[in-house]
Amino acid sequence: MTRTAERCALAVLLVGTAVAYLWGLGRAGWANSFYSAAVQAGTESWKAMFFGSSDAANSITVDKPPASLWVMEFSTRIFGVNSWAMLVPQVLLGVASVALLYATVRRRFGPVAGLLAGLLLAVTPVAALMFRFNNPDALLVLLMIAATWAMLRAVEDGRWR
Repeated sequence: MTRTAERCALAVLLVGTAVAYLWGLGRAGWANSFYSAAVQAGTESWKAMFFGSSDAANSITVDKPPASLWVMEFSTRIFGVNSWAMLVPQVLLGVASVALLYATVRRRFGPVAGLLAGLLLAVTPVAALMFRFNNPDALLVLLMIAATWAMLRAVEDGRWR
């Protein structure tokens, strides 16, 4: 596969993933209202945002680490509190996960395997649902793929840092 064909195939994969995940995104409404309340509270109070509180007074926190909420809260601080501002960052995390999985697999097994791995992640039903919803799993998947990428890079050249 030539480098140009590989780049075109990757672009088609990433754009296709983004379109598929964005298609009809507004139908989800507020998605999980528990995390939606935390995102709304985070737009009203920096302290509630930092600790992942589901109320602006910062008395009740969500049951997950707050980092997954931070991405949505920054978006809603910029674009206002609405379902698209909350869910589009999740879609972008999904597209980034597909791209990073492609890069991880490509490095070791070649471009065709990388594209196939990215495609399989993009079309896996649970991944498609997860990257279109406001649960914390989208960031978790991206960070797990990033950790795998970093570990494989370290093993390849013998570095431990």
